[in-house]
Amino acid sequence: MGTYYIPRNYKGESRILYIFSIKSLITTAIGAGIGAIFFWLFSLLALKTVGIAIMAIFAVIGYIIGAVKIPTIATIPLTKKIGGEPISEIIIRYIKFKKKRKIYTYCESKKNTKEEK
Repeated sequence: MGTYYIPRNYKGESRILYIFSIKSLITTAIGAGIGAIFFWLFSLLALKTVGIAIMAIFAVIGYIIGAVKIPTIATIPLTKKIGGEPISEIIIRYIKFKKKRKIYTYCESKKNTKEEK
């Protein structure tokens, strides 16, 4: 019997701290950075615990955007089309669609008719 090469999917194998891929670590840092602005604002108002909670929420949202893929659920028609794709790619595709969106109008011209005398 011969041996055969079975290709592997190497995408996402570079993990940092077991749960973070490079993309999810970057999006988590971006989310925590946005949350840090709110932490700074709430620390000026002496509400540091609220600021920490908001910063944690933004970091979790960043992690979800970077790491979670949309599951394929047979009963929901939308997930049949985008199932298995990361949320970040869906967001990027939506932004590109909105950026290139054009509105076309249709004008019906009036025909010149001769009036009979």
